[in-house]
Amino acid sequence: MRRETIIIGAGAAGMMCASHGGPDTLVVDHARNPGEKIRISGGGRCNFTNMYAAPENFLSQNPHFAKSALARYTQWDFIDLVTRHGIAWHEKTLGQLFCDGKATQIIRMLRDEMEKTGAELWLHTAVMSVRHGPEGFTLDLDREGKRVSISCRNLVLATGGKSIPKMGATGLAYDIARKFGLDVTETRPGLVPFTFPPERFSGLAGVALPARLSNDRAGFDEALLFTHRGLSGPSVLQISSYWREGEEIRVDLDPEGKLFDSLRDTRQISGRKALTTELARALPARLVDHLAGVLDLSGNLADQSDAALRGICDALRDWHLTPSGSEGYRTAEVTLGGIDTDGLSSKTMEAKSVPGLYAIGEAVDVTGWLGGYNFQWAWSSGYAAGTAIRTRATGS
Repeated sequence: MRRETIIIGAGAAGMMCASHGGPDTLVVDHARNPGEKIRISGGGRCNFTNMYAAPENFLSQNPHFAKSALARYTQWDFIDLVTRHGIAWHEKTLGQLFCDGKATQIIRMLRDEMEKTGAELWLHTAVMSVRHGPEGFTLDLDREGKRVSISCRNLVLATGGKSIPKMGATGLAYDIARKFGLDVTETRPGLVPFTFPPERFSGLAGVALPARLSNDRAGFDEALLFTHRGLSGPSVLQISSYWREGEEIRVDLDPEGKLFDSLRDTRQISGRKALTTELARALPARLVDHLAGVLDLSGNLADQSDAALRGICDALRDWHLTPSGSEGYRTAEVTLGGIDTDGLSSKTMEAKSVPGLYAIGEAVDVTGWLGGYNFQWAWSSGYAAGTAIRTRATGS
């Protein structure tokens, strides 16, 4: 049995590639259903792209690699596709676009696009081995308990990374890449909550507030959430991609910088108010109680000089914390690192040393910010590989 193209992985990138890869394309996946990460993303509504997606929103050892694919297939191209399929959408915040309805609409749209090109989908199909020879690639598959051998001219690695193993995530793409001589950069969890010793923030579980989290590499102004295990929320997930074990992060609990003026003004008219009472007007009360064990927040406002108020506000704007770790791949939204971009063409996603081998999506060392960026990379890289394969097969 032979096909022109086999795509391993029926996720966002794999289905996008199949939609553009031309005739005689087969997509295989060990899962029961395609697009499981699409289905659960955005609380079931799929944050399918970001209006502000640009190369600077992505991490990679080669920061220029993503430019070509992102320019060839932009967020506006995908928005147009969604609109043409009659899928209603809205902007939630910071350019993040979500379906008005269920995320399964995006999966159905991709399935429809695949059917237009004649691509076939095999689910419940595991890859047992892959070989490469003069005629291309040969795969041994376990399809619903039956062994099938199939060959192809083009092989696309679209199995994603290691994040959320309970959904079936594995390092298969990395293993195949290494088998054919491609390097794989260090991988680690990205967009992941931080953990702390159990007693550190357990009393604050459920408390949320706007904050700025930063380190020497980056900073993000978004919501911060305290959990029984540590810290989560968009600002934490964002900075986690720029964090390494053992490093500290800085938390600014007054990102707009208005607290000092507010406390000083209130002191003039209500000096008898307790400092903690007034702080609890700007910050969650449980957080103020917690901070009272770290900072000296005793006394009334009238007891505080400008210098004392400034010192308290400065401390609240520069709270240094060192996570003990992260939640790991179990809850990480993405995998940082992956197949080294030095071995791939940025225009086609084809391996430079192995003609016909392509790598796309999360399997590649390109990782986006939280907020639809990683889906955009899936669309852009899948389109780049798919159109390259189609052009080679049809000459157009």
